Amino acid sequence: MGSLFRSEEMRLCQLFLQTEAAYACVSELGELGIVQFKDLNENVNAFQRTFVTQIRRCEEMERKLRYTEKEILKDGMKIPDVLDNPKAPAPKEMIALEVEFEKMDTELRQVNTNNEALKQNHLELKELKEVLEGTQNYFAVYGQDIQHMMTEEIQVHEEAIIGSRQQQTAALGFYVGTVLREKVPVFERVMRFVTHGTVFMRVEEILRTFEDPLTGDSLHKCMFIVFYQGEQLRNKVKKVCEGMRGTIYPVPDSPQERHEMLHGVKTRITDLENVLAQSNEHRQRVLSKAQKEIRAWTIKVEKIKAIYHTMNMFKVHLNSLTAECWFPVKAIDDIRQGLSIGEKISGSNIPSVIQPMITDERPPTYYNCNKFVKGFQNIVDSYGVSTYGEVNPAPYTIITFPFLFAVMFGDAGHGLIMFLFGLFMILKEKSIGASRITNEIANTFFGGRYIIMMMGLFSVYTGIIYNDAFSKSFNVFGTQWNPNIPEEDLTTLGDAQIVLNPIYTHINSTAYLVGVDPIWQEAKNKILILNSLKMKMAIILGVIHMLFGVCLSVFNHIHFREYIDIFVKFIPELLFLGCLFGYLVSMIFYKWIKFDATLSSCAPALLIHYINMFMFKYEEPVNGNLCNPNLTFYEGQKPTQYIMFFLAILSVPVLLIVKPVYILAFRRRRGKKSDSYQPSDPLLSNEILPANSEITLQVYQQINQGYQIDSHEGFGNGHSKEGPSNGTTVHDIEPEAKHEQSGGGGHGHGHEEMETGEIIIHQAIETIEFCLGCISHTASYLRLWALSLAHAQLSEVLWNMVLRLGLTVAGRYVGGVVTFVIFFIWANLTVAILLLMEGLSAFLHTLRLHWVEFQSKFYDGEGYAFEPFTFKHILKMQSLEEVTS
Repeated sequence: MGSLFRSEEMRLCQLFLQTEAAYACVSELGELGIVQFKDLNENVNAFQRTFVTQIRRCEEMERKLRYTEKEILKDGMKIPDVLDNPKAPAPKEMIALEVEFEKMDTELRQVNTNNEALKQNHLELKELKEVLEGTQNYFAVYGQDIQHMMTEEIQVHEEAIIGSRQQQTAALGFYVGTVLREKVPVFERVMRFVTHGTVFMRVEEILRTFEDPLTGDSLHKCMFIVFYQGEQLRNKVKKVCEGMRGTIYPVPDSPQERHEMLHGVKTRITDLENVLAQSNEHRQRVLSKAQKEIRAWTIKVEKIKAIYHTMNMFKVHLNSLTAECWFPVKAIDDIRQGLSIGEKISGSNIPSVIQPMITDERPPTYYNCNKFVKGFQNIVDSYGVSTYGEVNPAPYTIITFPFLFAVMFGDAGHGLIMFLFGLFMILKEKSIGASRITNEIANTFFGGRYIIMMMGLFSVYTGIIYNDAFSKSFNVFGTQWNPNIPEEDLTTLGDAQIVLNPIYTHINSTAYLVGVDPIWQEAKNKILILNSLKMKMAIILGVIHMLFGVCLSVFNHIHFREYIDIFVKFIPELLFLGCLFGYLVSMIFYKWIKFDATLSSCAPALLIHYINMFMFKYEEPVNGNLCNPNLTFYEGQKPTQYIMFFLAILSVPVLLIVKPVYILAFRRRRGKKSDSYQPSDPLLSNEILPANSEITLQVYQQINQGYQIDSHEGFGNGHSKEGPSNGTTVHDIEPEAKHEQSGGGGHGHGHEEMETGEIIIHQAIETIEFCLGCISHTASYLRLWALSLAHAQLSEVLWNMVLRLGLTVAGRYVGGVVTFVIFFIWANLTVAILLLMEGLSAFLHTLRLHWVEFQSKFYDGEGYAFEPFTFKHILKMQSLEEVTS
């Protein structure tokens, strides 16, 4: 145990930490990333836990860092990655970080506030400048005619109004301002409706584009000038401008005053731009300083927060903390070293104590996978995480998955493209990984780069076996067919088909050196030959794959000490599958070896023989005719098939009856059966406790006394006043309770004891599922044959219907251009249809064959993954926005 073939051996332990050393010890364990803590405060509200205040302080620091990060990214600045891994700061250093963040946040917000005010002022001055220039130009052109133009426009509107209205004789006034371009039509209609058309208004677009000081978006505005008569109209015009979010600027009446005001505005704009430049430089200095440190600050704050979140899962007793954790047994030395480093950092004089526990809880499943195996392990875990201790299918999936994919995808050309694509991602994995791809599909391809490379490599192999590359064959070793047809006979035949008899035209004692003979590429009956070959090959591979899965189950029975299952489950399953479908495979090989071209007319029909095996139907030679395909084709076939049939049939009642009878008899003899998990070496405490035993024993006794005296808190994961215990410490176990429990129990399922009826029903369902599954699963492997033929035919269609057109176009120059264009189309269709669509289809079918047909023979997948407390996800985090999401 402890290898890739099974989960690492895990141990549940109690961890006793002194309060002053707990933070540093948990920090070191987080750096190691090999300890999974249990939540001992599940019934305590998150806001009532011990370290909720520290977590809120971390969230406040997160808020300030998030604001700073947003401002940095807003200015187009990139946040550099840290080269080293910054350690989590001590609790005392949190105050210094908070002061630093508060100072930075206050300064940055103040700079932004001043900058926004300056930009707003600058925007208003630029608008005022445009308004003054536009007003000067308007009065220069229409200044003498404004009264006359206004009178004519008002008279036109008054004619449409019912009733007479007294002519207004008040002095003429005007408003000048700006309004957003998209609001101009509404603005004009509202103005005309409110004033009843008694004002004179002109609108002109400002060619210059402005920038919103808050959002940075572009603003397109128009200048308006409204002439009115009387105080009442003035108020109405003002209210309409304010309601439409327009800005009214104070423009003098006389040209001289407007000219002086324009000169002053230009001067103020120049001064304000200098101030804005200095303000932006100061803001850039603040952001540049934060840019260098924000990544390290973020990591530190997230580590602090993660540590306190973890410590909130511990039980607090006086001056110590109690934790329960799972970890791999072989990592105990690293854990002890990490705790020792944490004690030195914190200056604690009392060592931490690791105490093993016995529990009926199933341990988590953990595999120490490298990046090559990780992708295949993810395929297995997608179906279900392995039950603790059972055989891991991933090492075998590394070979079987790309091979079965390649059987369906078999094309050397397409496989080479896939292999090169996967190899490229592997060679460039550091640069691609550093770029941090955000596209989900691209991330999926990159995460499965080793799977893609292996699938492409195996596809090249199967393509060589099929002698198929882009639907074409290669005559590398020379065909083994020798027609020997005279030239005059070829002239006589013309366009008629030439039929080759393998007895005379094939070198029968030899075959093409590797794969299928290339002469079949041009044969009219190519589909018939390849159809028969690939269908039989699919059955052979499927039965071997399922037999391998059944054989793996025996290792589970031995590991979980379910020796009875070897006789009542493994052997009957092996006999049922082997005698029925293994016998079919043996007949296929026998037919291939025994019957050559000279005996092909007497070759047996395997399907008929297989059906007759179940019907006990055997034909005898009639009139000495020994070439009937329905006759027995080897000596002793009849008794052999009788034996195979009855062995398979007799294995069914063994599967159905024997195990329930054994379980019921065992219960009566033992009284009660236990299938709880127990470590193989309960006395591991001698290895785990620290070396200085005198101090440790004294401290441990004091801690235990403290727990026994404390009447408010439960004792870790042991006996507690709060509820039933999930486990006990080694020292609390009675000697007679430490012996191993024998008997069967469904390889560590951990289910509650079932009633008699439930046991019988459960066994009946398993038996029916296996027996019917052998038939349906064998048929399911025919997808290897179907998809292989489909891929070959699609590739041939693309060649004949697309690329061949370009190669047959006449003309040296025109044909070259057409070939280039058609080749581009053919290459794109090949990648899109044959590589992506067909590749995805073959991948999904291979996934199903492994999840259902293969893993169902031995794999339960009822475990849960080992999720250690680690800082790795913090180092991979790209932005603080990921924390909120």
